[in-house]
Amino acid sequence: MQIHQLSVAKKKERKRIGRGGKRGTTAGRGSNGQKSRSGASVDPLFEGGRSTFLERLKKVRGFKSIHAKKCVVNLTELEAGYASGETVTIASLIEKKITPKTAFRRGIKIVATGTLSKKLTLGEGIDVSEKASILFQPVSK
Repeated sequence: MQIHQLSVAKKKERKRIGRGGKRGTTAGRGSNGQKSRSGASVDPLFEGGRSTFLERLKKVRGFKSIHAKKCVVNLTELEAGYASGETVTIASLIEKKITPKTAFRRGIKIVATGTLSKKLTLGEGIDVSEKASILFQPVSK
């Protein structure tokens, strides 16, 4: 090894803040203002008093529920898909492709659109509108 191949290990520079740290009295914070104070923290959305970005956005009115709407089934679909005396359940409605697979999560409601000439029994977990409830037998428990 030659002398020109040697290198001196660099010292780690110490972070010094405050009066004893070679940065003077303000410690690199600037002379005055909100950020120069001790314990200063400014809200990231604060824009110096002007209207924030969020306030300047277009206001969208109304309400959107986080809960999904129930799958609606008409009486005409039940008339076509079921034989007389059968039980209507969520699983059978999905199996016969009357409702989508998401019906397990969303739920099902039967609406009185069309006519129903067959006697059907409803399984658990199916809601029925007031007019359509007349046409179904009560669930046997």
